[in-house]
Amino acid sequence: SGRTAEIAAPLAAHQDVNAIDLAGADDVLAKELEIAAADNLKRVVRPQAVDYSRTPGIERLTAFLETKTVWHTTG
Repeated sequence: SGRTAEIAAPLAAHQDVNAIDLAGADDVLAKELEIAAADNLKRVVRPQAVDYSRTPGIERLTAFLETKTVWHTTG
């Protein structure tokens, strides 16, 4: 928790952070964070305007999910 401008830059550049949501960042800060996040191919979500009158979906959540298939041999 904290102010976006204070904590977002270190998070965007950190090698152990895999994704960042740019909610709360203005256009200038968002562009800087996208550039910093590109150094380690971090997932970046820049959310659109939110319509609070509709039921929230899971689109922003699924942007950060990664599914892997692991095959196990049998026998």
